[in-house]
Amino acid sequence: MSDHGRTVFLVARRELTTRLRARSFVLGTVVSLLALAGFVLTQSRVFDGEHITTVGLNGQSMAVADVLTETAAQLDYPVRTTPITDLTAAREQVEDGTLDALVSGAPAALQVLVRGDLDPDLRSVLNGIVQRQVLAGLLASVEELDANQVLATMARAGAEVRSLDSDDPQQDQRLALALVIVALLYVSLLLYASMVAQGVVEEKSSGVVELLLATVRPWQLLSGKVVGLGLVGLIQLTAVGVAGLLLALLTGALTISGTAAGTLAWGLVWYLLGYLLYAAVFAVVGSLVSRQEDVQAALMPTTAVLLVAFVLGFAVLTGNPAGATATVLSLLPPLSPLLMPGRIALAAVPLWQVGVAVVLTAATAVLLARLGAVVYRNSVLHNGPRLRLREALG
Repeated sequence: MSDHGRTVFLVARRELTTRLRARSFVLGTVVSLLALAGFVLTQSRVFDGEHITTVGLNGQSMAVADVLTETAAQLDYPVRTTPITDLTAAREQVEDGTLDALVSGAPAALQVLVRGDLDPDLRSVLNGIVQRQVLAGLLASVEELDANQVLATMARAGAEVRSLDSDDPQQDQRLALALVIVALLYVSLLLYASMVAQGVVEEKSSGVVELLLATVRPWQLLSGKVVGLGLVGLIQLTAVGVAGLLLALLTGALTISGTAAGTLAWGLVWYLLGYLLYAAVFAVVGSLVSRQEDVQAALMPTTAVLLVAFVLGFAVLTGNPAGATATVLSLLPPLSPLLMPGRIALAAVPLWQVGVAVVLTAATAVLLARLGAVVYRNSVLHNGPRLRLREALG
């Protein structure tokens, strides 16, 4: 490692260890974990509470009512059956959720109509009923059976499932993931990018920066500060995200483990890109002021951009995440860190758009970092009225 790199490393390590040991970091992490745990447990109770699956039986399928409820009860899967005579009305009940499934046909060839995706437990119960009926028919029809033929016939036997809704049955879970990751990213970016500006102003107002610049260069000090605080945010976001993901999977609030893990991974990538972009801007703002009381007012335009990205993220994700508006907005570097991970969670974005957004955001972050280094070098020792950006660049 070169001398310059070692200096940046030492500054980053100082920021990292100081922040990780701070009571505010520990308290913030605990509060975040508790809030996320409360959300996950609430969702788990809503979706996995005392729900009794209601199955409508029409025609010959009424003969399996008893065996259906008994088999389901053995699996600790409560099912209530109801006879159906009007198929048109029953179809409407499936559409509005009054009926979870409508079963018709002969016991050996059951047909199931559902709104979205058939519950795996109900599918298992119905397939078992069909297979037993098929086996009973084979045993009654011939005296000698070919074992291979029986196994092949049993493997093909099962309830035929039709869905009224062609949409992704996992859409609700994907949307919940998208909204949670957007909220976590918004809080993390706002918190840790703001810390960069506050740290710069704090060192200027206390005179510490003059002592530090006696041994390190301005760009080394700024780089170390940005890297150290970024790692603190990454550690906290990873801890909260992994804990929330595991809790959601264990409680059954989430069943799409692959999608959830991918969403978290992309969320961490976009945190790094977004943090580098916004930290550079916040560092510039912090360099232009000399008093702590001026920081919030100076940061307001930048925090407003983040807030707009957050609001647009929720609006786009709950509206049409694959539409032209969502596509254009998510490619804009200031908005990409919040919009793109949400669209990825919803599977509403092609890979090329993700690549373009990554390149644009990374390039913008590099340009802003260079600008920030120049402004920081020219204004870090300034005390007094707020500098104009043009003056700091001069």
